[in-house]
Formats: sequence, C-alpha cells, structure tokens
Amino acid sequence: MSERNETPLERADRNFGELLQELRVVQTGVQFLFAFLLTLAFTPRFPDLDSVQRATYVTTLLLAVVAAALLTAPAAVHRVLFQMGAKPQIVQVSSRLAAFGMVVLVLALSGSVLLVVDVTLDRGAGVAAGAGTLLVCAGLWGALPWALRRTLTRAEAREEGRGPGGPERSP
Repeated sequence: MSERNETPLERADRNFGELLQELRVVQTGVQFLFAFLLTLAFTPRFPDLDSVQRATYVTTLLLAVVAAALLTAPAAVHRVLFQMGAKPQIVQVSSRLAAFGMVVLVLALSGSVLLVVDVTLDRGAGVAAGAGTLLVCAGLWGALPWALRRTLTRAEAREEGRGPGGPERSP
C-alpha cells in the first residue's frame, strides 16, 4: 500500500488520469502550433522566404508533427492494451512518450519563434529569440521541476533521519 492507501493498480489508474490531464494541456498548444505552421505555407509572403527560412519552416513543421505524435501516442498505447491488466506498463511508457513529446515541442516552439522573428525583424534577432525561447522552456519545463524534485528528495531524507548520500527510497 502507498501513503495514499491505494493498491498498485489504483495508483496506476490515478497516475494515468493525471498524465492524461497534463497531455490535454500540452496537446492544445501543439494543435495550435501545428495549425499555425500549416497555414504559413499558404500566405502571400511565403514565396519570399529565403532558403534558411524555408528550412527552418519545414524542420519546425516536422518537429510539431513528431511532438503531436508523441503526445497522442499514450491514447493509442492505452487503446491497444486496454483491459489486458497492463496499466502500470501503460503509465510507464506513456510517461516517457509525454516527456519526449515535450522535448520535441520545445524545439518546435523555438523554431517557430526563430522563424517568425527572422521574417519580421532579421536573422540575428530570430536566432536570439529562438534561443531565448529554448532557454525559457528548458528552464521552466526541465530545470525547475528537477530542482523541486531535488529539494523534495533532500527534505524526505532529513525527515527519515538519513543524511545526503543515504540509501535511495524505493518507488
């Protein structure tokens, strides 16, 4: 039993529900980004893009497709393995797919910002804005959660009377 007094299967069900809620938030952003990118090719200014801008556009469009695929894959995994007693495995695989999807999404967002700022201002500003987007997202989606996790792990170790470097807590 866990601290929530739930069985492993109940925990897997709850974790999958929480993951699906997270994916709903992220998928909306991916869908808007993908729709935006699809429409760009049909705008009057698109033929004026130089080769670097076109390469950035195609790369970013493909990254958005990969992000969408990764972030919707948990639904497919669940559907195929539904009622097979594999909920813990579904949760584990889906969590990894979501994490990879968010990494690819960061790249797609950064590429989109790079492209738009490059077209509206200049290449240097576009590169700076794209890099800034990458750093902000990496900080908020990566560094911040890992720092919080580290802080929580240290607090748990102190509460259990273990010092840093003590045995790891089992999941």
